[in-house]
Amino acid sequence: MTWVTVKRIFRAGFLDFWRNGFVSFASVLMMVFTLFVIGLAIFAGIILDSTLQEFRDKADMSVYFTVDASQERITELQTSVQALPEVEKVQAMTREEALAQFRERHQNDQLTLQALDELGENPLGAVLTIKAKDISQYESISTFLRGQEALTTGEASIIDKINYYDEEHRNALNRLSEITDSAKWIGLVIILIFVVTTVAISFNTLRLAIYSSRDEIHVMRLVGANKNYIRAPFIVEGILYGLIAGVVTLLLFYPLTWWLGRATERFFGGISVFSYYLSNFPFFFVIIVGSGVILGAVASFLAVRRYLQV
Repeated sequence: MTWVTVKRIFRAGFLDFWRNGFVSFASVLMMVFTLFVIGLAIFAGIILDSTLQEFRDKADMSVYFTVDASQERITELQTSVQALPEVEKVQAMTREEALAQFRERHQNDQLTLQALDELGENPLGAVLTIKAKDISQYESISTFLRGQEALTTGEASIIDKINYYDEEHRNALNRLSEITDSAKWIGLVIILIFVVTTVAISFNTLRLAIYSSRDEIHVMRLVGANKNYIRAPFIVEGILYGLIAGVVTLLLFYPLTWWLGRATERFFGGISVFSYYLSNFPFFFVIIVGSGVILGAVASFLAVRRYLQV
């Protein structure tokens, strides 16, 4: 294909785009709607993942030590737990810190504080708070702790209680795991349905835009024009639809994410969609504009193919 032919193809595509002003406007508008839904799907996925992660981050497991447990053995166990591949973080709390936290939590319960003062000593042991990388991994971590407890042959166990073995706590962790997993899959399915539906609508809109040029295509085919030469201007036109729609969509997302930024930061796991949009703008540009260009080119290619048969 010569450079002259390429210029003719692009010129024909641009001329068709401007000549069919109303049809082009409707096609671009429909593609803006489609790309807007794709963008919303991306943001919805980000917010959903952030919210579910916040719920997961609140899940942990506590190991309560006996009051006579030595700091050396506690530190040794903490180091062993921290080395597990399932563990994300281990936070230690001394007896004194546990007592101070208990007093703060019951600062309005004078009866409890009075009873604590009458004891004359600290009845609380040190605590290890363990956060796993995934909720499903608490079972294996608790099994490891039980194994460590069994290894203390001839010595008194320093572990007083592991709250994972409280039925209520274990059931809460299991329910949280099931709910977050289900919410993730349900959200993805709903998002996918919306995206597929809007893409199908946009695809049909582009087919209708090319329908108005069907007689022109038939005439060109009858006089012997090459199929690729006939198809190319319409593909250029489809790419223009997608390119313009992509840029318009990106511009629309700027005020929208700015308006929603504070709300999402406050209610959805501390993530601001406006900050995320700005920091990941190259990603959104590639996805939104790229989707528009590909959708326009593919839809035009398939629509023209129907009218190339003489």
